Amino acid sequence: MKRRDFFKQSALATAGTMLIPNFLKAYEAQALGRKAFNGRVLVIVQLSGGNDGLNTVVPFRNDIYYRERPAIAVAPGNVLKLNDEIGFNPALQALRELYDDGVVTVLNNVGYPNPDRSHFRSMDIWQTASDSDQYLTTGWLGRYLDAACAGTAVRTPHRLIEVDDTLSLALKGEHLNGLAMLDPKKLHNQTNSRFVRELAAIKAADDEHNVSYLYKTLAETASSADYVYSKANVSATHTSYPASEMGRSLKTVAELITSGVETSVYYLSISGFDTHINQPGQQERLLRQYAEAVQAFTKDMKANNRLNDVMLMTFSEFGRRLKQNASNGTDHGTANNLFLIGGGLTPGKVFNEAPNLTDLDEGDLKYSIDFRRIYATLLRDWLKADDVAILGKKFDTLNFV
Repeated sequence: MKRRDFFKQSALATAGTMLIPNFLKAYEAQALGRKAFNGRVLVIVQLSGGNDGLNTVVPFRNDIYYRERPAIAVAPGNVLKLNDEIGFNPALQALRELYDDGVVTVLNNVGYPNPDRSHFRSMDIWQTASDSDQYLTTGWLGRYLDAACAGTAVRTPHRLIEVDDTLSLALKGEHLNGLAMLDPKKLHNQTNSRFVRELAAIKAADDEHNVSYLYKTLAETASSADYVYSKANVSATHTSYPASEMGRSLKTVAELITSGVETSVYYLSISGFDTHINQPGQQERLLRQYAEAVQAFTKDMKANNRLNDVMLMTFSEFGRRLKQNASNGTDHGTANNLFLIGGGLTPGKVFNEAPNLTDLDEGDLKYSIDFRRIYATLLRDWLKADDVAILGKKFDTLNFV
């Protein structure tokens, strides 16, 4: 294999799923699994496309909501009431049962100053924890990984795992990236492919920094892939999961957690929430898939006595505008709701006030909680990390942990 071919194919390394030769393990063989791990796990579920928060947590007492959404509003009699003002979409029946068990907290009006209505830009802002006029190349979880491995030879990409083929910006650090995989066996088989054996014949010159960096990245990925595979089959779940993509992904996460894999953060996403046309049916189908998968995962964690060690956060890059459009859908908006699920919440509840539909910003909801306050709380109080260093500035924490 020629060097230019190596460069072409090694672009996959940035996605965290590169195929790695065994000989590269020499870079860090001694490091695997030896980093301090406090046993706490953060699972992040991203609802991609901009989920409509007003039809997810419905302000069923508000006449403005029904006036602006004559064709798509959720009827008051169908709402799963949480208090006297708001309630879940009926597709979230499974989540309502978890709420009744005290393990769900709902945060309303989450956003950031000067919101951007572009999917790509707003997702970048959420994944990097940047200001809206700031462009970062590292994600907030990637910087957490950098901090966890700083000053030590221990470099463990498997501390962050995304259940996907590619790695999101959120999990990319300056010095180290997380690991992306659909399942441990698939990644293990990839590391033993013919391509990997051919790659093993290539050596980088010491003065070629970029090549050395790629080799080191490959080595770290290979080592973590083997570590995860070696641990992954220890515990197979006995819980029944839905046959949806989210159900399969959360089942994988549950088995890695109960097998003792030392991963602090898992990242998953479910797409399809960009509902400009005929919103109700599509959104309700996705919300039901999400809620039923999360309910199975929560039951699994409880059955394995791990529910108090696991926090699941669900977010979307923005909400939708209050007024429905002419296609029975909704267009890109700003502030949104966010869910936290776990046994360590204090206690599960509706955390703050419902959206104020009489005080809008050009037809969009105003935020009252900067999402980076939630990140700061999760970093400092849940993962026990230096939130100020990772986020680049201090944000006041919230008292949900």
